[in-house]
Amino acid sequence: MKSGIHPEYHTINVEMTDGTKFQTRSTWGKEGDTLHLDIDPTSHPAWTGGNQKLLDTGGQVARFNKRFGGLTLGKK
Repeated sequence: MKSGIHPEYHTINVEMTDGTKFQTRSTWGKEGDTLHLDIDPTSHPAWTGGNQKLLDTGGQVARFNKRFGGLTLGKK
């Protein structure tokens, strides 16, 4: 590696939203700094599944099936 162009890679502490902590290596901050997360896999809907429910408003799925339900892929 070329010297002087890469950031320092060191150990930091990470504190998640539920209070759990772990150590990892990063270029963020200084050696021993603590990174406090606002969003993490225990709280973000992308990882937890969220509370969203899929609703068929206006019969979109029914309309799709009506238009394209007879299509098949392959030989008959």
